[in-house]
Amino acid sequence: MLRRWLFPAVLIPFVTVVALSRSAYAAPPRQSGMASGPPSKAVYDSQHRPITAGGFVKTGPIVFMDVAKQAGLTAWHHRAGTPEKKFILEAKGPGVCLLDYDNDGWLDIYLVNGSTYNALDGKEAAPQAALFHNNHDGTFTNVTAKAGVGNGRWGFGCTVGDFDNDGWPDLYVTNFGKNRLYRNNHDGTFTDVAEKAGAALGTWSAGATFGDYDGDGRLDLFVDGYLHYDYKNPPVSGSKIVDYKTCAFRGTPVMCGPAGLPGEHDHLFHNNGDGTFTDVSKKLGVSDPPGYYGLGALFADVNNDGKPDLLVANDSTPNYLYINKGNGTFEDESLESGYALNEDGREVANMGIAAGDYENNGHLDIVNTTFSDDYDVVFRNDGAGNFTDVSYETGVAAPTIPFVGFGDGFLDYDNDGWKDLLIVNGHVYPNVDQHPDWGTSYAERPLLFRNLKNGKFDLVPAVEGTGLAVVSVGRGAAFGDLFNNGKIDVVINNMDGVPVLLRNVNPDHHHWVELKLIGGPKSPRDAVGATVYLNADGIRQRGDVLSGGSYLSSNDMRVHFGIGDAKAIDSVDIHWPSGAKETLKLPAVDRIFTIAEGKGITAAMCGGEACPAETTAKPSVR
Repeated sequence: MLRRWLFPAVLIPFVTVVALSRSAYAAPPRQSGMASGPPSKAVYDSQHRPITAGGFVKTGPIVFMDVAKQAGLTAWHHRAGTPEKKFILEAKGPGVCLLDYDNDGWLDIYLVNGSTYNALDGKEAAPQAALFHNNHDGTFTNVTAKAGVGNGRWGFGCTVGDFDNDGWPDLYVTNFGKNRLYRNNHDGTFTDVAEKAGAALGTWSAGATFGDYDGDGRLDLFVDGYLHYDYKNPPVSGSKIVDYKTCAFRGTPVMCGPAGLPGEHDHLFHNNGDGTFTDVSKKLGVSDPPGYYGLGALFADVNNDGKPDLLVANDSTPNYLYINKGNGTFEDESLESGYALNEDGREVANMGIAAGDYENNGHLDIVNTTFSDDYDVVFRNDGAGNFTDVSYETGVAAPTIPFVGFGDGFLDYDNDGWKDLLIVNGHVYPNVDQHPDWGTSYAERPLLFRNLKNGKFDLVPAVEGTGLAVVSVGRGAAFGDLFNNGKIDVVINNMDGVPVLLRNVNPDHHHWVELKLIGGPKSPRDAVGATVYLNADGIRQRGDVLSGGSYLSSNDMRVHFGIGDAKAIDSVDIHWPSGAKETLKLPAVDRIFTIAEGKGITAAMCGGEACPAETTAKPSVR
């Protein structure tokens, strides 16, 4: 831990510094873009394609297939600014959220859209976000207009949480400009109550996450800020707005920022229980006074004390880790914990946050995605909220260096009881395609790492024609069981493109269970913040109910466990947000169980339909 104190948190440029106006940045120029490391050696495949858009194999395991077109998602298209991406506003976003908005037991999909400068000026219709209703047959229907969630603003991210505890998921959308808080009306429609609730802001917001930080049973809301941006006076090289006379990546002119531009601050909104929120970020010390460039955000219990801590992934600046003290306050332990910087003591261009117990030791580990020329960082948790960068040790570092990572998540794709890792990639500079000697590409393929059950991962080969060989300008990614078949799928929202739906077609026949939790009177209704420990076949797994994470996205809140060849569950221990602890015995496997706090199993789904009558499990309270 001492090692990290030896390196000062110095702001690392997003662009090459050719000339600096502030002596604090008077360091030798680096060809690094958002990365803090030196340019990496180009990696090509046998056909001399950059590894980011190549490296495919003819045969191998087929894990995912892109079924977005068959599912009806590709009629919708994301749009942000111009194809050239002259300004940083055009290069971030979009996120994607999974939520069962109509409570029919099937996940629906919300895709955030961007905007255009003409739309901001009222000269053309604004691009619309999309809510796709799950039809239970592998297809989805666009119900945006009816639901009233088109946004119509320059959108970036979204997160899901039942902020009013009425049993229906609500949706928060972050924008350049005022944000939206879509309250679920229980009839297939939503109402934007952000301004009435006091949570609209009006700057450039990015990541958001719900969590009950003070234990009052109501979901609070954290929203991080990216940077201060005036689209009427955009940052260009040599302007008074930008600290750098030339904004370049590897000697080529590119958009300016974020370094050299003023950052926006972060906001924590306390839920007042009456439909309104109070901004307590400054009072609690989580407002980000330096103005770091916030992207990923996640409430998660990293020190196993039953209280949600707060992680913020900052672009080109140190990360934040705020430890929940259990009395309604936080302590900034970013540097002390080892989460602020990578193993070399450098801040990197942090994008997404994946949280999961990949070693099955009960500790919540974290993976942050980063820019090319740097590796995606695997932070191993000692269980007390202290992190060690084990990226190279796990086998994740080296393959990720050429890629620009955004969305990421832990998922047990083969249901063997060990969490695997998927990372979604896509560059931010379209003109990298004009420089084949750089060994990178604008559109990039995803990376899937298989858990080897020994603390290491192995990269799964990308078979031609399968989902892992899809090349797109990936951004947000959300993970969940879209087809209620016990396999985790992935929805990817792409920059200036159509979505990708990676359907899990892995041929394993392993068993699984999924748990939809319903909190009691002293917990949030959707049980955000709950931790589940499942014991089966000699393995104790951990799963958490989380809101937000990945990159500006939000995953299936049902907790999923693969159990390999085990045909029975020994026990399930649930640590509820209220502090209550319950132990249950599940009556079967390959089921989606609904469990209510203090009441045990209240429903079960088999093959997407209600199961025949089964013995319900009453909990034992500890």
